[in-house]
Amino acid sequence: MIEETMKVPFAVPECGNEEIEEVVAVIKSGWLTTASRCAKFEEDFAAYIGARHALAVNSATAALHLGLEALGVRNNDMVLVPTFTFTATAEVVRYLNAHPIFVDCDPKTFCITAEHIQKALDINKISLSDGRLKCLIPVHFGGHPCEMDDLLAFALKYNLEIMEDAAHALPTRYKEKLIGTLGHVTCFSFYANKTMTTGEGGMLCTDDDDIAGRVKVMRLHGINRDVWDRFSTGASWEYDVIAPGFKYNMPDTVAAIGIHQLIKVEEFRLKRQRIAETYFQALKNIPGLSLPLPDCSMKDHSWYVQQLAHYTWAKTKKIASKTEIIKSLYEVINAMSDFLGVNFIIDQRVKGKVNIHTAGEIDKRRLLPIMETIFEMNNIAMIEYGD
Repeated sequence: MIEETMKVPFAVPECGNEEIEEVVAVIKSGWLTTASRCAKFEEDFAAYIGARHALAVNSATAALHLGLEALGVRNNDMVLVPTFTFTATAEVVRYLNAHPIFVDCDPKTFCITAEHIQKALDINKISLSDGRLKCLIPVHFGGHPCEMDDLLAFALKYNLEIMEDAAHALPTRYKEKLIGTLGHVTCFSFYANKTMTTGEGGMLCTDDDDIAGRVKVMRLHGINRDVWDRFSTGASWEYDVIAPGFKYNMPDTVAAIGIHQLIKVEEFRLKRQRIAETYFQALKNIPGLSLPLPDCSMKDHSWYVQQLAHYTWAKTKKIASKTEIIKSLYEVINAMSDFLGVNFIIDQRVKGKVNIHTAGEIDKRRLLPIMETIFEMNNIAMIEYGD
């Protein structure tokens, strides 16, 4: 039994002296907004991913919005999005007055598949001949790669654009290739709980020069010339506003953190993998409890979160309404909230899923109470777990 209450945060960013010194240098330079550090972060990120363009913005939501806009999604168009995702994936579709078409996910990987997309199209009786269906947004949920070959073939068959939501997927690999260049656009998140962080921030990657050009303009008010480029080259300060753009640029104070976080991202991923492996070993024999094994190599998964699904909870509760769903999970949430970063997602097949802590800074002192809590909830004695 746990003798004292211990709070385990969902994530604590790992920042070192390198990040601190870089931010201080930016402050001392007197140029705090988008400038040389942002340009370096973009250059380094593009080289790491293997993309022609990497464009820094102030959130993954901004990247998703700019990506859809650059891909030509407009009023009354339709975009395919998964049911298992953060709200931003679908809300950016509505920013453009388009319509999200929700696609159920594979209960093992929590990712969409070509088969599930076809079912969604059939159920919703969506025509592929009128040109309204424009784009597919696969989410590499929890850091598990979607089956991209099948999705790319589906998109090619029906003339759809693919914008990958890789908010969880840095670094994730598909067939040993980093996520970031498979779709027409890929969007990453650097929020505080991600594998690497800038506090707030995002990155849009593409190999398409036209998409990159449009995003560069639209991320800063529709201005056709970059402020830092004008300053650093000594060119004229004259510029034109050529479109009603947005205020989505990343400042140098933020990019300064990203430069050094990117250097450590593989180390961060490995730490999370080791925690995931600990969960698999310690929790594999609980009746009714499932830690879905990845369909990819452990090293190809970013391990942003580890999914834990309790099928017994789902099957024994006869749930008929949203209110009853919330009520049925309330006791579970209360039981776990002292120890876990909890995020329940309800799906028609799995009604008892929770994300458990994989952040790299967690140690045995915190990891054991998490596992002990899960054991106690299932009335099972905690096994001895060594170093």
